[in-house]
Amino acid sequence: MPAMTAVEAGARAGAGVPAEAVGPLVRGVGVLRRLAEAGGTLSPSALERATGLARSTVDRITATLARMGYVRLDGRDVVLTPGVLELGNAYLAALRLPALLGARADTLADELDESVSLAVADRDGIRFIHQATRRRALSVSFRIGDLLPAERTAPGALFATEWTERDWARWRTRRAEDPRDTAFPAVPPRPEPAPAHDTTGTTDTAAAVEAAFADRVGAARRDGWAVDDQLIEPGLVAVSAPVRDPRTGRVACVASVVSHTSRHPAAELPAALLPRLRTAVAAMEADLRTAPPPEPGPAPAGLATWTTASKQELGRDFVESLARGLTVLTAFGEDRPALSLTNVARATGLPRATARRALLTHEYLGLVAAAPHEDRAFTLTPRVLDLGFPPLSRTTLPRLAEPHLRALADRVAEPAALAVLTTDGTEIQYTAGAGTGGVLTVRIPVGARLPAAATSLGRVLLADTGAAAAPELAEARARGYALVDEELESGLRSVAVPVRDRTGRAVAAVNVATHAARRSLEDCVEHLLPALRATADDIQRDLHRASRFTKVPTT
Repeated sequence: MPAMTAVEAGARAGAGVPAEAVGPLVRGVGVLRRLAEAGGTLSPSALERATGLARSTVDRITATLARMGYVRLDGRDVVLTPGVLELGNAYLAALRLPALLGARADTLADELDESVSLAVADRDGIRFIHQATRRRALSVSFRIGDLLPAERTAPGALFATEWTERDWARWRTRRAEDPRDTAFPAVPPRPEPAPAHDTTGTTDTAAAVEAAFADRVGAARRDGWAVDDQLIEPGLVAVSAPVRDPRTGRVACVASVVSHTSRHPAAELPAALLPRLRTAVAAMEADLRTAPPPEPGPAPAGLATWTTASKQELGRDFVESLARGLTVLTAFGEDRPALSLTNVARATGLPRATARRALLTHEYLGLVAAAPHEDRAFTLTPRVLDLGFPPLSRTTLPRLAEPHLRALADRVAEPAALAVLTTDGTEIQYTAGAGTGGVLTVRIPVGARLPAAATSLGRVLLADTGAAAAPELAEARARGYALVDEELESGLRSVAVPVRDRTGRAVAAVNVATHAARRSLEDCVEHLLPALRATADDIQRDLHRASRFTKVPTT
């Protein structure tokens, strides 16, 4: 488990925490961070050990997070859910850079057939805000939200060209406290420091690390670009260039092309990849100059008012101050990148004093930053991405659907499945499913293919394409569902509905299958269809959250 931050260590000991900080909010944020670092799943006992909190406190926090839809209690484990992505989505929307520049990064990745990333500065580290990753056997595993130490990356050298003496001092303090980079779970730790009498030079000393980093920063300042020559692990190389804010001229983010030495040795990166990278960066900077301001939407109001009812219903098992504090983060967005205390209170429906304490706590935790002037407008920081975003940013539609399919199968006592249409449109492929304990049941394995026209899943997907005029497809299109009665196999009935992406396109379908002796056609429509539609809505909601700033594969 990665080392705790100084803030979390102080919170555990009760030392150094501001008097106005909301203790349950500090502890709840710590739980989310530990879950994210563990890949999204931990048992309550493991959370107890990782956070140093009492088991009763862990149970109350996880119950509250479950009520918020940020985790689910799956058997003996606490599992992050796509609902927690709304916290990171609030930061990414307010930042606007992924929405404005992401398509350029994707195009560059396609042209070069290499992975491309966008990163922002996060104190003395760098944090990814966009990833366009090549899907091959040797691929880069970095995720949106991953934090890396500046000195082990090419973007870090570019950001450090703008560091002040205070920034360098903070970097040296971090290096002294954590020389092996154990607080950065996305990178392999450094080797153990050499003993003081070791003169072999096999292990980097603090002085050597600083000297090497300072040299790379100087080269980045001179050249306007930087190279990562296997700084993170053997074989991994990258070339980076800064994307500058047209208003200030400072580095807004850094674009990087990432490869490995078998494809491009580090010495070849400037000639092989840098020219096209610079062209893309110039286009990104032009996009920033010409981007219109975000269109104002309806101002949120009462975001946190639901917490009172939850407290009344669940009693002491619901930590209202934690729920309110996390909801404060969702008040920010694309047209609300900076909010005053008054605006936060209005958006959440919280009293000013409550909103103020939540904001001061988030500022202490590094999740928000306050402007120095009198109105103290608050903005979200990249550290919001710590709260569960990385392990969920590489999810797939089947993974999103599986818990909902299990719940549906348990609810209706019939098997449920998710499927997609094959490229040629003639077949469906099963990608996820949940069975039941019945003796006579439908068992179609994940990966199996069936004729699309003979299945409810296929018909509801074909109906969305609008390419065919068959009566059964027109009927499915008009009704919004497809019901197939013993056409694929005698005795088999099934009903299916589409699962739509953020554009409204049907990218998959979900169905419930049964035996004709168990349920009539009328029963399928009256009892199975409502539960099926509710499940599709749940899957769509998770898909829309997960795909707002990431690509969610359908298989």
